[in-house]
Amino acid sequence: MRQPLILAIDTSCDETCAAVTQGRKVLSNVVASQINIHQKYGGVVPHLAKRAHQAKIEFVVKEATTRSLLADRQGDSSLDAIAVTVGPGLAPALEVGIDYAKKLALKWHKPLIAINHMEGHLLSSLAQPNTPGCRNIPPRGGIGLLVSGGHTQLILVKKIGQYQLLGETLDDAAGEALDKLAKMLKLGYPGGPIIEALAKNGNPDSIKLPIPMQYSKNLNFSFSGLKTAALYLISPRGERSFHPGVEFIYDMCAGFQKAIALSLTTKLKKAIDQYQPKALLLGGGVFANLYLRRQVRSAAKPLPVFIPYSKKLFTDNAAMIAIAAYYKFLKKDFVKDIDKLDRQPNLNF
Repeated sequence: MRQPLILAIDTSCDETCAAVTQGRKVLSNVVASQINIHQKYGGVVPHLAKRAHQAKIEFVVKEATTRSLLADRQGDSSLDAIAVTVGPGLAPALEVGIDYAKKLALKWHKPLIAINHMEGHLLSSLAQPNTPGCRNIPPRGGIGLLVSGGHTQLILVKKIGQYQLLGETLDDAAGEALDKLAKMLKLGYPGGPIIEALAKNGNPDSIKLPIPMQYSKNLNFSFSGLKTAALYLISPRGERSFHPGVEFIYDMCAGFQKAIALSLTTKLKKAIDQYQPKALLLGGGVFANLYLRRQVRSAAKPLPVFIPYSKKLFTDNAAMIAIAAYYKFLKKDFVKDIDKLDRQPNLNF
């Protein structure tokens, strides 16, 4: 039986993404980044993101279909469905992908599948490369830990498509906190990869930082206090002219990264003790950070840990959206009225 071919689109933030999958195999995964546009602002500017998506969406979709060799499969007619992220994300950015997906679905007479961006991150570890013999068996249930620029969440996966939010950040997400530390230290944007690189030269125990919500009994996270503690150390008494030395920067990056890791692993261990899951699924752009990934994997032992096969699948992409869509396709969970499909910027599990 032929597995469904799905074209997926994601424009939830600052990357224009399109991918084609067959079942769980990734045939193509194209991402057009906007980092150069937003870098000088130190963060994503929604109306600029929308404009860039509009300029790139047609090219990115065409490139995804070309790389997937759809032309060798009778072209667009061989597609079984179109999938698109409807939220969460930046409303102006989401609108571009949704409108384009609706247009394609109506033009090509294909069913449309609406996807939660965070479910895409959750299931990103189930994607398979387009190589013979590569196979990973999805867990029947488990816990998902999603850590990105906008979200930090613990999810109980009862089965694929049936989820329970166990805990989330009460303020800043972990990725957002990393970006803000980079901004305080004037390191550049995006901050996560820069901090990871600098932390390798630092002593994580040299600077004492709080471990957020370490002793709370719930499974929520908080990173605003950690950010504030770092700010007071970087600019004591509000002295804007304060210029930290290189060693201080190295140590601050290492200590901050360690504090985030301890916060994540503390809550993860509590969740594992409480729910006794069969597996752990990791997703979200922050897990491109090797140090954080290793700390979390160590904390989860002896649970099997599912992680994306490629670093490109941690950050925003459309392949993960197509994987989530694959499971909805099997249940024929399609958008009933395509014209009425709208963005849901605050969508949650």
